[in-house]
Amino acid sequence: MAEAARKPRPVRCIVKLGGAAITNKGELESIDEESLQSACAQLRQAMSDGAAPEKARGMDWSRRPGDPADPVVDAEGFAGMAGLGLDSNFVVVHGAGSFGHFQASRSGVHKGGLHSTLVKAGFVATRISVTSLNQEIVRALAREGIPSVGMSPFACGWSTQRRNLASANASQIIESLHAGFVPVLHGDAVLDESLDCTILSGDVIIRHLAQLLTPKYVVFLTDVHGVYDRPPTDPNAVLLKEIEVDDNGGWSIVKPALQGNRKGVEISVAAHDTTGGMETKILEAAVIARLGVDVYITKVDTEHSLRALKGDVNTSSDNWLGTVIRAAK
Repeated sequence: MAEAARKPRPVRCIVKLGGAAITNKGELESIDEESLQSACAQLRQAMSDGAAPEKARGMDWSRRPGDPADPVVDAEGFAGMAGLGLDSNFVVVHGAGSFGHFQASRSGVHKGGLHSTLVKAGFVATRISVTSLNQEIVRALAREGIPSVGMSPFACGWSTQRRNLASANASQIIESLHAGFVPVLHGDAVLDESLDCTILSGDVIIRHLAQLLTPKYVVFLTDVHGVYDRPPTDPNAVLLKEIEVDDNGGWSIVKPALQGNRKGVEISVAAHDTTGGMETKILEAAVIARLGVDVYITKVDTEHSLRALKGDVNTSSDNWLGTVIRAAK
């Protein structure tokens, strides 16, 4: 894989904003504005080194359709600041949720075959959808004063070989981190050397970036409190608080102690989800954990998500709701 010659800057955290957490998955191309705003505000809190001003100075100076007036630009305020007061060594990757999945599944983009006019049209439609969501997430981060820049894997030259990552040039990501920006990537439609095209999921992107950047920790923000032993809609579902991954990739449930099969986790994936849902999350998180990087999975817009983003998680305490996946000691 092609990588940058420049040494990566130490990254504190890679954050996955789950599609189900920041969009309304039952409604086509609908953003959950409250959850997204909360996630961005908590990210700013986690990045703050105490020197950041209490009120964020917004960096979205564009005019949106329907805005009654031109955007407010606090040029003097920014000019008088010595710095933003933020630890910006974060990378954000977001899922698609109600963006992209519909277009991809209707056209079969994830199966490949660009000789088909339908697939080619679907590739275009999918990328329009996911990049529009990326822009809205970058806007939301910028409104919180976070210096974020959107980056599409397709545009950066990422590609696959039979759906496995084949080329992933991270030079632009690394240069952006060095410049003090927060890169914001997303699941994308990409070219595939064997299938012509497919869908590259945000979870696979995070796994590769974790291998390259070795962050202190990784956070998955979802619409549920973590990984359960069965679908969380089941009233008997049990939250798995701690999972350990051994050197061979095998994993076991440490907390709570479950009777019967310690590895028994049922997976439910929405029919329209072309990227594998929770199953992909667990598998990719296990690969990251084997690197010695703790993975925290918790619910967006909660006190637990703020603690995870700060890296302030203590699994011996019962007052944090989420799942920690880490390497076996």
